[in-house]
Amino acid sequence: MAVSSARVEAIDAILDGAESLLVEVGYAAITTRKLAERAGVNHGLVHYYFGSMEEVFLQVLERYTERLTARQRALYAGDEPFLEKWRTAMAYLVADDEAEYQKIWFELQAMAWSRPEMRERVGRVLADWQAVLTPALRDGLRELGVDARRYPLDAVVSLVATFNEGVMLERLSGVDSGHRQLLSMIDRMLVRLTREQPKGATR
Repeated sequence: MAVSSARVEAIDAILDGAESLLVEVGYAAITTRKLAERAGVNHGLVHYYFGSMEEVFLQVLERYTERLTARQRALYAGDEPFLEKWRTAMAYLVADDEAEYQKIWFELQAMAWSRPEMRERVGRVLADWQAVLTPALRDGLRELGVDARRYPLDAVVSLVATFNEGVMLERLSGVDSGHRQLLSMIDRMLVRLTREQPKGATR
């Protein structure tokens, strides 16, 4: 059954409106009427198409995550050395224009803490990110000659994911003390590992 263009436009407008409001005021300040006004639709369409505000917010997060995970997959699929891919990923992590997604991510994590029905969906978003990190770090560790027995892949993925969340959360709270130094320290370590690899080693 074909979906009408009017329905698609209304759904996109509601998701776009919710995305901007989540960034501007947070989920607790968003009402159905405020969202409908931002989206330029009748307020009854919000519940008609989504059933609840929670569903709107979850779809915003899932849609935004899909865009960013696609970007990261393309990054890690490139031919550049892992060091350069890491540097690009870290530049995204601390870029000011990335803070919008980061705020939405933490807003909805907090919202899901007391809503089991949301927690599963938010957990799937985290799993989507881990699905990007796992092959990227597996290939990167292999390229750098890291001993997988001493540094198991699952542990490294967990460390990087937790590290990323810590940096994002502190930056959203207005704290960036030590972040530049930490990133520089990791960069120096990766440079050293890169230089230690035999010339002509397979990447």
